[in-house]
Amino acid sequence: MPSRCSALSSSSLVAALVVISAVFLLLVTSCGKEEGRAEKTERAAEQTVETEDRLEKVPLPEKAEQPPIDNYIETGDLKAIKKRGTIRFVNLTGASEDMLPRAHIVTLRHFDLANKLAEKLKLEPVWLRARTPPEAIEMVRTGRADIVAYDLTDTEARRELIDFTIPIMDAQQILVTGRNGPDISSVQKLRDVELVVQPGSIFEDTAKRLIAENPDANLTIREVSDYIDKDKFLDLLNARKNRVAILYNYIAEDMRSYRDDIRMGGDVGEKEIVAWGMRKGSRNLLVRVDNFLTRNLVSEQEARTGDWKQIKKSGLIRLLTYNGPTSYFLWKGVLMGFDYDLAKAFADKHKLQLQVVVVPYNENLVDWLKAGRGDFAGASTTITEAREKEGVKFTVSYMETPEQVVSNKDKPPIAKVQDLAGRTLTLRAFSPFIDTARTIRDSGIDVDIQVAPPGISQSEIFNMISDGLLDASVADSDAVKIEASLQPNLITGTLLGDPKPQGWMVLPENRELLKRLNNFLKKYRKTKQYEKQFAAYFEPNRRFTQRVKARIIPGQDLSPFDSLVKNFSIDYDFDWRLVVAQMWQESNFNPNAVSPVGAQGLMQLMPATAEEMGFPPPVFEPDRNINAGVKYLDWVRSRFSPKLSAVNRLWFTLASYNAGYGHLLDAQRLAEELGLDPNVWFGNVEVAMLKLSEPQYFSKARYGYVRGAEPVQYVRNISNLYRAYAAVASGEISVRPPLRKNAREDIAESRGRSGGSAAKEKKNQIKEKKNQIPLIDSRKR
Repeated sequence: MPSRCSALSSSSLVAALVVISAVFLLLVTSCGKEEGRAEKTERAAEQTVETEDRLEKVPLPEKAEQPPIDNYIETGDLKAIKKRGTIRFVNLTGASEDMLPRAHIVTLRHFDLANKLAEKLKLEPVWLRARTPPEAIEMVRTGRADIVAYDLTDTEARRELIDFTIPIMDAQQILVTGRNGPDISSVQKLRDVELVVQPGSIFEDTAKRLIAENPDANLTIREVSDYIDKDKFLDLLNARKNRVAILYNYIAEDMRSYRDDIRMGGDVGEKEIVAWGMRKGSRNLLVRVDNFLTRNLVSEQEARTGDWKQIKKSGLIRLLTYNGPTSYFLWKGVLMGFDYDLAKAFADKHKLQLQVVVVPYNENLVDWLKAGRGDFAGASTTITEAREKEGVKFTVSYMETPEQVVSNKDKPPIAKVQDLAGRTLTLRAFSPFIDTARTIRDSGIDVDIQVAPPGISQSEIFNMISDGLLDASVADSDAVKIEASLQPNLITGTLLGDPKPQGWMVLPENRELLKRLNNFLKKYRKTKQYEKQFAAYFEPNRRFTQRVKARIIPGQDLSPFDSLVKNFSIDYDFDWRLVVAQMWQESNFNPNAVSPVGAQGLMQLMPATAEEMGFPPPVFEPDRNINAGVKYLDWVRSRFSPKLSAVNRLWFTLASYNAGYGHLLDAQRLAEELGLDPNVWFGNVEVAMLKLSEPQYFSKARYGYVRGAEPVQYVRNISNLYRAYAAVASGEISVRPPLRKNAREDIAESRGRSGGSAAKEKKNQIKEKKNQIPLIDSRKR
């Protein structure tokens, strides 16, 4: 392999990467200027503090805390619950997860575990949301929920109110602070410290105890909003050098897995028990839940390199993989990924718990496997002799993928191998595509080969080609087709060679595990479930590749469901034409549509989301589906600050509907770090959303990887269609449709003719640009 310097001789690549590097350096400041960076961080964090000060004084809308749902009072035991046919779980997130699990037993997430319990009891699970743990306890105590499925601390005071299950885990309260916080190695070292706590939490009680036990330490309490998320909470700690929080060790470890501005310190008190809770007097339910948890709870395993017998004895199998587009990621609160789905199916077949261990993107799966950190490994990994020489064995192939060229549509197409003559291929470092390109060059075709630095991902290369910064690249055909369907500036080119097999890796001595994995994969590849999963991850989404235009005829209905949409849109204060545009994007007005991942109906609702909105699935009936979809759209919108402009709040809502609220929060945070406006979608947060498909950014994001091009294109498609609908269909307009570019220019010109100064005109143009929705050109990314 050539050196990095020789591999980057192309002026175009160097220029593009230099620009990116320069921008990046300007954003994060140069090495060796830690003090300046700290001051910059503190100034940025001060803005967060001011924001939180305002938030603490503004109560969150009720509908954002608990989506409306038809509920009932039930204070009976298991027999009474079974008569109703449903069991109600309550936690602080509803039927979604708080973050991407990076090194946890995935099947033991509260959501998955509780749903499995409901299945065993032959009951339908219903998920409810509480604002705080005390509120969740009160809901169970008064019969408005049945089980608190949450990390609930078992205390004597709480035992007066509810019963607790067997322990799910032990927890230790520890001191936590920001990057430049005080010495927190022990409680005795705390001096002149502000203890940041959420009101009503177990940590507030501990903070009060520490103040009482250390009267001369000048410790004070700062209460923050009880609904502040973990990232804002950590920002608050970093805003002052004297701030310290009290958290459980596992919460802090989760945050440290994706943020480097958190420090963990000394213990505070004794270890505590974390469990689920339920009503007093529900003895039969308690016994059934305890038995269930006993059978299903397993502990995280230490490093091991044992074979199948040890795996079966532990009840746990560990998959080493990357957080990425085909292996393992979070989408709309659901854990997904081709490798994850297949590994989960294998674990279920052998009645094992699956633990997903997320390997840092810049580290080698083989190294982690040989260190005993997992039992098998893979992330759409190509089977090669070079990898086998590193000391691993591959399973049989679980799919075969050809390599394909991708380029910018404004340049000549690469329809055959000979068209590569005179072109430049930029290839991901350490990828098998390098050897393919060299073989082509050695055959006599004059193609320039450039190898990107190791930190540049395939997604980033795709983005740079789309922006015209790079000429072309080679990647797996499935990835090329999907990216080209999402980014109109990309076009697919010729296929290169035969499809290459991909599989999982195991250690050579794990012969029995290898044998069982091979038997499973051979049989599973013949199933309908495999075909469905393959389509979900490796075939372009038809919503983004459709060429049939939505019907736009002045004087006629926009859809067969206009009257229904109008009724529900009025209830939730949406422009009905926007909802119709979204419905077309989601389902092409097909009420029976089912996505590869299980979304249903006109508005493509995930079953768990429909359930949470009070509409038990299936939800294919147009009236129930539209009602649930608009209701959910309203609930998502209510989670954003009412101080956001109406148009940006709308775009954020659509992006969250598509990708999930968590990924939008990550994109806002990244936008701010990049010097963009976190409160403006077009040209700002959408830029950050695209970058969340690149490892250097998503590895530091709470919700991890997201195929950013999809929500970006989703919002653009809907805004374009909404503009067209608004032009031909009458009705109340609750959000102004996008203005065309020449309309904005006309406004600016008219202001210039009114006699205002040049400075005033420029100020008005900037204000107009912020207040209006920009023109969306579907041909540009």
